[in-house]
Amino acid sequence: MLEILADRTYRHLFLAQVVALLGTGLATVALGLLAFDLAGDGAALVLGTVFTIKMVAYVGIAPVAGAFADRVPRRALLVTLDLVRGGVALALPFVTQIWQVYVLIFLLQSASAAFTPTFQATIPDVLPEEARYTRALSLSRLAYDLENIVSPTLAALLLAVMSYNSLFFGTVVGFGASALLVVSVLLPSPRPSEPRGVYDRTTRGIRIYLATPRLRGLLALNLAAAAAGGMVLVNTVVLVRGSLGLPDSALAWTLFAFGAGSMTAALVLPHLLDTLPDRPVMFGGAAVMVTTLLGLAVTVMAAGLGWSILLAGWLLVGLGYSAVLTPSGRLLRRSAHAGDRPALFAAQFALSHACWLVTYPLSGWLLTAYGIVPALIGLALLAAIGLLLAARLWPAGDPSELEHTHDNLPLDHPHLRGERRHAHPFVVDEDHPRWASSL
Repeated sequence: MLEILADRTYRHLFLAQVVALLGTGLATVALGLLAFDLAGDGAALVLGTVFTIKMVAYVGIAPVAGAFADRVPRRALLVTLDLVRGGVALALPFVTQIWQVYVLIFLLQSASAAFTPTFQATIPDVLPEEARYTRALSLSRLAYDLENIVSPTLAALLLAVMSYNSLFFGTVVGFGASALLVVSVLLPSPRPSEPRGVYDRTTRGIRIYLATPRLRGLLALNLAAAAAGGMVLVNTVVLVRGSLGLPDSALAWTLFAFGAGSMTAALVLPHLLDTLPDRPVMFGGAAVMVTTLLGLAVTVMAAGLGWSILLAGWLLVGLGYSAVLTPSGRLLRRSAHAGDRPALFAAQFALSHACWLVTYPLSGWLLTAYGIVPALIGLALLAAIGLLLAARLWPAGDPSELEHTHDNLPLDHPHLRGERRHAHPFVVDEDHPRWASSL
């Protein structure tokens, strides 16, 4: 897996991702403690609102940014957005009101909504071979898991000697280092797509996404991951600090357990995906999340909530979470031409976070209004619905090459070469506006 780091451009991009996520992880812990400081037992609702604002920014900004990402030099765009994120993080330690947190989080996440899909769409251009790209996806998943492992561990150590507000300055350092690493390499210049209207450019990625069966299934699996992830990210601070009465450092270690499960899956997945298709691996991960949430609910009803039980549960949820999300880039890469990838990655970013837009406030509301057991059962049922929808929307037989007939093109069209029926790797584009055997 590590051999792909020999590519200097990818190595610098990967390190940029790592340091930015380390800073983001510190901010995640600090935000949870800031919310508890400002709102006490109402912290779950505050965090639910914070994450909802984050999702609104992601869903609204990402498609627009993806539509015009190929019109701006990628390196300049990514560096500028890193600097914006660092500036916002610098202001967070000085807030005194909850509404100030909401405003700053919206600005921060709007910049992230433009940064992340552009960054993700750059990697297939840097590593065009599928085997190397698969390894890059696993390394990327490992980098995301650093937010849940190294960052909480570092936060726990720092919290022993300083206040949580100081953690935000680590976020500023992370974004600054990311900008320096990105500016140190030359990135592939995007080939401008054909001129299109604003509406067509903005919705193109979403239209390709929703017209592709495997991606409709991916969206349903994103719902399952968001349901389980919402339980972890929104409610952990209340369970650890409120229900269990544990210190601040215990919050970091509990998030560490979630990240440890996710990292374990990411380490195993490259070899697993060499022998198994994406579909059964991703479905298995969703099933693990559903089973774990239901098992935790039964355990809490029978014996009450214990920290060791919570750690074990979050470890398993992290395992299933990574198994669902890590292969998603392979599906996106397989489902579009290179010129459409920024728009398609932006669509995945927006639509997957639309799922979080539902599950973040739902998680906080269920725990606050009804308690831990109804929250676990409710989110497990939502994850199960996502798994069942995915099984229906994503056919088990999903070949990349499809034989199909064109009724939508004249026989002398260059794509047909004189034959209306032919076979090739199939993606939705101008010549193939829908997923069908006859076009």
